[in-house]
Amino acid sequence: MTRTLIAALALVAASSAFAESPLADTTPFAGSRSRAEVQAELQQFKAAGVNPWAQSYNQLRGFQSSKTRAQVSAEYVQSRDETAALTGEDSGSAYLSARTPSVAAAILAGQPVNAQ
Repeated sequence: MTRTLIAALALVAASSAFAESPLADTTPFAGSRSRAEVQAELQQFKAAGVNPWAQSYNQLRGFQSSKTRAQVSAEYVQSRDETAALTGEDSGSAYLSARTPSVAAAILAGQPVNAQ
C-alpha cells in the first residue's frame, strides 16, 4: 500500500503543469487627443486648483440644487408606487403592460407615409 502511494506521488510530481497564461489585451491603443491637449487640460485643472483624479476630489462641492428638500420628498412620495412596481420581482412588466400608452400609435422605420 505504501509503495503504491509513493509511486503515485512520484508520478504526479514528475508530470508537467499545463497552466495557461493570463489573456492580455493585444489591441493597440490610439488616443483621441494629442499630448499637448492633455497637458493643456492638466494645466487648466492646476490653475483652477482642482484635480478630478485626486482621492479628496469632491465633485459636489459647487453643486446648488434648484429644489427644496420638501419638493424632493413630495416627488418621491408621489412616485414610490411606480418605483416599487418597476423594481419588483417581474421588473415592472405587469405595471408597464397595464399602463395606457402615452404615444397614440407606433411609427416604425420604413413604414410608408400613405399606407393602404
